[in-house]
Amino acid sequence: MSTSKMSTLIKKTLKQKLAVLVPDWDGRVLDVPGPGEMLAGPCAVVAFAEEVPKSAWAGYRRIIKISPYARPEDGGAEQVEAWSADLIEGLHQVRLVDEAGEALTCIYLGSSDSDRVDAGSGMFTRSLRFGVYVPEDSGVVLAETGDAWLAALQDWTQSELGSNWSVYGDAWPGGYEMPSVLWRLAGCSTSVAGTSALEVRQQWIGHVLTDHPVLTRQTVTRLARQLAVQSRLAITETDGEEHEGNTRYITVDEVTADLQTDAYLNGQIRLTLQQRIRRPGTNVPFIREIYHSKGME
Repeated sequence: MSTSKMSTLIKKTLKQKLAVLVPDWDGRVLDVPGPGEMLAGPCAVVAFAEEVPKSAWAGYRRIIKISPYARPEDGGAEQVEAWSADLIEGLHQVRLVDEAGEALTCIYLGSSDSDRVDAGSGMFTRSLRFGVYVPEDSGVVLAETGDAWLAALQDWTQSELGSNWSVYGDAWPGGYEMPSVLWRLAGCSTSVAGTSALEVRQQWIGHVLTDHPVLTRQTVTRLARQLAVQSRLAITETDGEEHEGNTRYITVDEVTADLQTDAYLNGQIRLTLQQRIRRPGTNVPFIREIYHSKGME
């Protein structure tokens, strides 16, 4: 989909949502007025601001300014304050669906300026900034992946939360559902462990997205606690097409949760997994390497 078409769909979807959130506007959710045009009556103006670089996991990102306008006789600044609160509550971290069936997420970024009086209409207003995120990959739940660690993490999460949850890997897919969890790889490292082994460590970030803050907090703490209790996850590795899969384990090294961070963009869970593997080119039996690394040889 082209950027211009995507922008058109974003604005149309937001306008429809705003008209529902604030019935007092009577559907008057407008574009920026042209030269000589004057706003009349309580309304809102929707305008595109800067376009920011795409995110590998969040998709296309665009900043939107939403400005509610209130007449002095309707409450002026106090009414603008009340409408602003309604907009933040109704849009922040809310999943919307456009007419093409694609999902988008709004995140409140703050007010871009102070309250002011519009010179032309005499109405009070302020501008609220929202980030709008549109996933561009049409992935599916638990899609086939070559990453055994990610597959193990997805399988464990699905088993822990149940079939009513969607579990994604690497990036939010287009048309993503809620409630859902996204796991993505944030980093990895390798270190020498003993004479013939390597310790592989991977850092993962978990995003828990629901339509209710209490459920989100409960699920984040539940996953963090259960991962710590689980201590290890089973993975199935194959040595080639002619060999049957064999089960090995990755260990949960550390897990932390931040309930204040943004769920869609940044993710609340930080997870470190590790696994010890044989160093290439060594013939020392793996069990001997384990004993050696523990000072037992």
